[in-house]
Amino acid sequence: MGALRDRFWELPLGQLTTPEWEALCDGCGRCCLHKLEDEDTGEVVETNVACELLDTRSARCTDYAGRKARVPDCLRLTLKIVQNVSWLPPTCAYRLRADGQPLPDWHPLVSGHTDGAVRSGISVAGRAISEIEAGPLEHHVVEWRSTGAQAA
Repeated sequence: MGALRDRFWELPLGQLTTPEWEALCDGCGRCCLHKLEDEDTGEVVETNVACELLDTRSARCTDYAGRKARVPDCLRLTLKIVQNVSWLPPTCAYRLRADGQPLPDWHPLVSGHTDGAVRSGISVAGRAISEIEAGPLEHHVVEWRSTGAQAA
């Protein structure tokens, strides 16, 4: 992965190396869930339906390196667009750091626990369904909260 500087997550996002940027992800899996946008209002609602590449048990991509080739509309979050992705959850490390906020205590980089997002209830692990099995997205609208999801 490359060398990571001590407490690199406290630096402005523009100063991170590629390995540090990748390590900033808390692994919650919410960016890999389908969203629905109202054509009239632009309102975005979340679902519990995961991209076919997301392992719904672990909330990890099964082909991270090849995801763009297999899922062309997979979003590659970059410094240039992080401020413009309105549907990133409020707990997202990229959103927090872009806004100058610290990472939460449960974040793996702060807590030292690789399963920090799961322990905190932020992760979609075990609470999402694959798009292969889901059926209509409209049947899977949820409100993800800081401690989990509830049907909308």
